[in-house]
Amino acid sequence: MISQKMQDALNAHVTAELYSANLYLAMSSCCDGWSYKGFGRWLRVQYFEELDHAHKMLDYLVTRGGQPAIGAVKAPPREFGSILNLFEAVLDHERHVTQSIDELHRTALAQKDTAAQVFAQWFVSEQVEEEAGVQEIVEKLRMIGDKSSAALYLDKEYGKRQRQAT
Repeated sequence: MISQKMQDALNAHVTAELYSANLYLAMSSCCDGWSYKGFGRWLRVQYFEELDHAHKMLDYLVTRGGQPAIGAVKAPPREFGSILNLFEAVLDHERHVTQSIDELHRTALAQKDTAAQVFAQWFVSEQVEEEAGVQEIVEKLRMIGDKSSAALYLDKEYGKRQRQAT
């Protein structure tokens, strides 16, 4: 049986994952509107990944005998500035998610819930990859500056991202 504190932490993070999904869906649509269809695709894949994370947490919670309680998900912003600004916002958001995952792991430690610690560790490792991937995009966008042809090349390259089976 899962503790109430661990259950609450997981439920809060499920809501955060759903916000992340909505944020990336909004960003994807924004990129599509700017004719950055590749970046839009990359963010759409990210959207599905965040939904998968929420499902994974809900499934774990139910398996441990917990009660799912999804909170209200606030609306994401509508404006993101430039493509660089947008991906800087993605990076900031991923860093925020990392802090949330770290807190989830600390809760599992404090609750002496070994199963939750192991479960949270998967998300810790996932966040290392998430931040590194977005950091790479930000650095490349900063490198190219105002060179639209280079931005279009990156758009094409990042548009090759495929959704992974979970």
